[in-house]
Amino acid sequence: MRVLLSIKPKYAERIFSGEKQYEFRRVLFKRPETRVVVVYASAPVSKVVGEFEISGIISDSPSCLWAATKEHAGIDEDSFFDYFAGQQMAHAIKVKNPTRYQRALDIREEFSLRPPQSFAYLPN
Repeated sequence: MRVLLSIKPKYAERIFSGEKQYEFRRVLFKRPETRVVVVYASAPVSKVVGEFEISGIISDSPSCLWAATKEHAGIDEDSFFDYFAGQQMAHAIKVKNPTRYQRALDIREEFSLRPPQSFAYLPN
């Protein structure tokens, strides 16, 4: 199972450079068989730019999650805590084998989808 995630372009870039080894989420997809994340870089890029395998998922309080992931978060501490403000639970998707596509794909033409607010499941 694959899931399409909307990710800000600067964070998508950090995933493919290897600087960001965790993708953080307030809401997590529910299907445990999901193994691959397809990356939609949000505006101004607005394209599907690559994918990565899910190595694991950590779910914990924001403070515990930050302590466990900060070395490879690819995001500064203030931005992390701003994102999770008011949340009891935070999720980190561990990135494995990030692959940037040779050409960015149009989400409507290639996937017949509109950009998801958070995520969308994709057929295999």
